[in-house]
Amino acid sequence: MQPLHILLLILAYFGVLILISHITGKSANNQTFFKANNSSPWYLVAFGMIGASLSGVTFISVPGWVEGNKMSYMQMVLGYVLGYAVIGLVLLPLYYRLNLTSIYTYLEERFGRYSYKTGASFFLLSRTIGAAFRLFLVAYVLQLILFNDYGIPFWVTVTITILLIWLYTFKGGIKTIVWTDTLQTLFMLIAVGVCIVMIKNEMQIDNLFSYIADNRLSKTFFFDDVKAGNYFWKQFFSGAFISIVMTGLDQDMMQKNLTCRNLKDAQKNMFWFTIVLVIVNFFFLALGVLLTDYATANEINAHKDELFPTIAMSGDLGIATSLFFLLGLIAAAYSSADSALTSLTTSFSIDILEVEKKKDKEEQERIRKKIHVLFSFILVATILIFRYSIADKSVIAKIFQFAGYTYGPLLGLYAFGLFTKLDIKDKLVPIVCLIAPIVTYFISFYSKEQFGFDFGFFILIVNGCLTFLGLLAIKTSKNA
Repeated sequence: MQPLHILLLILAYFGVLILISHITGKSANNQTFFKANNSSPWYLVAFGMIGASLSGVTFISVPGWVEGNKMSYMQMVLGYVLGYAVIGLVLLPLYYRLNLTSIYTYLEERFGRYSYKTGASFFLLSRTIGAAFRLFLVAYVLQLILFNDYGIPFWVTVTITILLIWLYTFKGGIKTIVWTDTLQTLFMLIAVGVCIVMIKNEMQIDNLFSYIADNRLSKTFFFDDVKAGNYFWKQFFSGAFISIVMTGLDQDMMQKNLTCRNLKDAQKNMFWFTIVLVIVNFFFLALGVLLTDYATANEINAHKDELFPTIAMSGDLGIATSLFFLLGLIAAAYSSADSALTSLTTSFSIDILEVEKKKDKEEQERIRKKIHVLFSFILVATILIFRYSIADKSVIAKIFQFAGYTYGPLLGLYAFGLFTKLDIKDKLVPIVCLIAPIVTYFISFYSKEQFGFDFGFFILIVNGCLTFLGLLAIKTSKNA
């Protein structure tokens, strides 16, 4: 594809998103922005959440993961099923019973103000870094295939990317996102299907499933070495806890669920979302097997996150592959990034500035709009920092590693709140939640250096347990 064609595709795509924003943003207010007036159909939320969960990182990084790690990622995906069951059966009933806008207000009711602010702050940090990781990868790919040809520097690419997201979310917020994410998920899944079919035909494969099953890269379960990062039970339980914290304890993902009409609809959403997500991840891994074999057969020197973009945009698989790859990439990226920007705005407005306590509705909206702009700038700055600090590892691996340290305190706080009746010294909670990740890092580092034991993504559970023990240490004497 010529750069001009790519540019026209991007402009047309965002034209559609802005049109949806205009329609859904009519008569919008803060209640619309934060909770979509509790009017979202559950099936739209479920379908749209697939795109938000996968993101541009999954679109590019999971296929690239296969070359070095085979299909071991599926071990984590199976763990997601257990995690999503906990969300649907434990967390969603709690959130709906308390009628929450921000899920972190639960911590204030359970423990106190310091716990509430600590939980919200860890979310803001986690989601800002996570969203920046995801957007960095996509902006980097767009820079390589488009903007370099026009001599546009990377910082301009990033700024334009965030500006476009701001344009179609600033008014309708989560109500707009429920609809745009549905469209973007559809585009992404079509793109994956087209790419699989095109490369299958190019390689003259008769039966895709037999080819994948017999392939050396299709090994999924690893029980051999308990010290390895890809050991089955480590990845399975890591997947379960990662899904709990990165979905159930994440304002971004739960904000969509809380727009459903009632708890029953939200639970149906989680059930169908889980089934489809497992199937979709399998096809991403299958695509990774095909791409790796195709690259080997054609002596293409591309690895990890560069594998899919290099092959899809080379033109060797036809213009349809390039077109749908680009469409899927943009859809996957923005279905995750737009909700991140909205949830960051929601959490900071409600949890940090407490705008809902202000009586003047117009002032509430003015504050929310300013925060929306502020986080747009923060995302731009964070992505630019990543531009010069990311090494050659897969971006999806970095996201899960970072999540282990930032979501661990949230896991410990909610576990302590839900599974004990103990009270704690609220003022000491920030100290516990800062110490736990630091201790976790040293445990991880020395266990690998001294004993060759790699915790992998299991580090999230270690961090959560240390936070839980720290909270137990500061329980109040009346409940001892």
